[in-house]
Amino acid sequence: MSQSNRRTFLMQVAACGGALAAVQAQAQGAKVDEKDPAAVGLGYAADTTKVDAKKYPKHAKDQKCSSCALFQGKAGDAAGGCPLFAGKQVAAGGWCSAWAKKA
Repeated sequence: MSQSNRRTFLMQVAACGGALAAVQAQAQGAKVDEKDPAAVGLGYAADTTKVDAKKYPKHAKDQKCSSCALFQGKAGDAAGGCPLFAGKQVAAGGWCSAWAKKA
């Protein structure tokens, strides 16, 4: 392989690797922003310990997105999908007013 062909090949490999990383990051989805209108409407907090107890008296500290029936992540994941926030990920340690205990 000539020096020029090797350089071209290495540049193509690097470009493909970068494109693959971008696709993977997009597939994982962005994290839900607590200021997002849907998040505000559901009282979403990325940290269940920071939920306003006066505003949400039914909230309990042991309620987390990871223990919610709607959470689509795997056990141990830091974040996962939620059908209430299409295309975005909620924090496993988060909470919202739609929390429902897993069966």
